[in-house]
Amino acid sequence: MTLTSLSRQKPPSLFITVRFLTRHLSTSKLRDHYSFQPPPSLSLDPQKSKSNSNSHKKQKPKYRPPSSLDQIKPIYSDLPFDFRFSYTESSPTVRPIGLREPKYSPFGPGRLDREWTGVCAPAVDPKVKSLEGTEDPNLEAKRKLLRGRIQGAPLTEAERKFLVEKCQRNRNKRQINLGRDGLTHNMLNDIHNHWKFAEAVRIKCLGVPTVDMKNVCTQLEDKTFGKIIQRHGGTLILYRGRNYNRKKRPVIPLMLWKPQEPVYPRLIKTTIDGLSIEETKEMRKRGLAVPVLTKLAKNGYYGSLVPMVRDAFVVSELVRIDCTGFERSDYKKIGCKLRDLVPCILVTFEKEQIVVWRGQDYKPPEDGHFFTDREFFDDPGCDMERSDE
Repeated sequence: MTLTSLSRQKPPSLFITVRFLTRHLSTSKLRDHYSFQPPPSLSLDPQKSKSNSNSHKKQKPKYRPPSSLDQIKPIYSDLPFDFRFSYTESSPTVRPIGLREPKYSPFGPGRLDREWTGVCAPAVDPKVKSLEGTEDPNLEAKRKLLRGRIQGAPLTEAERKFLVEKCQRNRNKRQINLGRDGLTHNMLNDIHNHWKFAEAVRIKCLGVPTVDMKNVCTQLEDKTFGKIIQRHGGTLILYRGRNYNRKKRPVIPLMLWKPQEPVYPRLIKTTIDGLSIEETKEMRKRGLAVPVLTKLAKNGYYGSLVPMVRDAFVVSELVRIDCTGFERSDYKKIGCKLRDLVPCILVTFEKEQIVVWRGQDYKPPEDGHFFTDREFFDDPGCDMERSDE
């Protein structure tokens, strides 16, 4: 009885409606008429949506680590001077007698269109085989012409004072330090980077290069095509010029390491010219016993050293300078500069002392013994005379 009663019961209405929809919608046209495709943001395949959205964008290349097998295009620079590590501490007129290392270019292999000769990268002949790399005389005329275009009309006195005041330490902290290596090649790039943000840059000079500040000022103006508008001791203010365009700044390839200095002839010979061996030994003993003229501080300012030695030669034929604590290469460079600027004869470098002799026929220089320690360059006429000199 129970089974027959259950079989006679009607099925639920929900079940009937579902069966009816599944049968008739599969064959009807309503589904085709009202069906739609979901947008890419609602699609189930995320990869297809990403490819469709980024199809108009350039695909970023995958990172590839640098390799020594890659072909590097050499950098072309049209600067009209030979590339050296230091422009103030080396001279193209002095020929070395040898090299301490093979001629590996400090700019990197294949990174510069100039050939490294062991001392410099000459601007004219890339196949030069000489050690000193003699500079083309036409390059000096090109540098003067290029510098004249960049500088334009000279500054007025009011403009100079404004730029000098703007570069003072209490108003501007930007500064370039010039140390024992002098004006290096990579420092040219630093100067142009400072000229992006200001018309003038402050340069502080300390150490060995300050013995010859005139050479430092000349090399700065010659290699950067700028103009020094003030000098106070070892502090310089270098102006970039009226027509300077930072977007057209020169291409300056950077040195990746410091090259070894070449071998130069000995500064002190066994015997001094005009004296015998016994007289040379006696002079060296007397030179080390002479009272000290001055004791140099390490990394100090030595701009007044040349006039001090000239004045001392009026009274004494031997002068001793105490360089205790200096590196041997530093006080050798100082002695070499004194030999050329005073002029004098080097006697010895023993016991960290510089002993110089004025010579047998010493005559005081005609240009005087004093050195101007402060220059403002306020008169444009003086600048013209200085550039002509």
